[in-house]
Amino acid sequence: RFVRRFLVAMATDPPAPDGGVGDLDARRVNAFLLVDTARLSAGSANNVTTALRAFLRFLYVRGFTSVPLSGCVPRDAGWRDSGRAADVAPGDVLRLLASCDRRTSTGRRDFAILTVLSRFGLRASEVAELTLDDLHWATGEITVHGKGGRRDQLPLPTDVGRAIAAYCRRGRPTTTRRVLFLQCRAPYGPLTYHAVGQIVMAACRRADLPEVRAHRLRHASACSMRRAGAPLVEIGQVLRHRWAATTAIYVKDDLEAL
Repeated sequence: RFVRRFLVAMATDPPAPDGGVGDLDARRVNAFLLVDTARLSAGSANNVTTALRAFLRFLYVRGFTSVPLSGCVPRDAGWRDSGRAADVAPGDVLRLLASCDRRTSTGRRDFAILTVLSRFGLRASEVAELTLDDLHWATGEITVHGKGGRRDQLPLPTDVGRAIAAYCRRGRPTTTRRVLFLQCRAPYGPLTYHAVGQIVMAACRRADLPEVRAHRLRHASACSMRRAGAPLVEIGQVLRHRWAATTAIYVKDDLEAL
């Protein structure tokens, strides 16, 4: 579809043997790009330029153009850490938690999942992979299975422990499965990371908030710790980052602190 837009705009004589692209030059190609990508994000703009470079190489190899024009198509500069992310305010997190009907098994499960996401800043896949064996009640710790096969021990806060315990006692189906969070209907299979994300979005709809994905609660957790005065190194330990620069992504929106 990108190439079709390009041909409609640039081909001067479509019935001609060269399709009307024989007189293309770098100036005309760049003029098209400036107009076509003006309202696109960096990622979408790069989709356009990638397709166009491939097509221009094809035109040159097949002899439709006399000079290689693919080199005049630049890559969009997608700067990392540019702009501000839409934060989830502390009050909105409370509204998400309050939207769960804890009189039901599903509500207790969703409340526990949202509590884990907002307090620990776990990824959706990490929540889905939690097992009963990862909960160490005697020592007050929880094992998190992260990226690259990492296993991290984190302290289990009282409110998180209570939410998980309430689900296990009066919400989790009786089954031999060791996965912590299960589906609420038979055959009570484990939740996927996609299902965890759907739980977050459903809570947003119940709380009459704009829909966000589970990863946004990770961002909210980091911002909450930063507002409470936690230094970057401690936030990075909770989020289990390898590099301080990664942690800074989540807290750069605290303009007052900056």
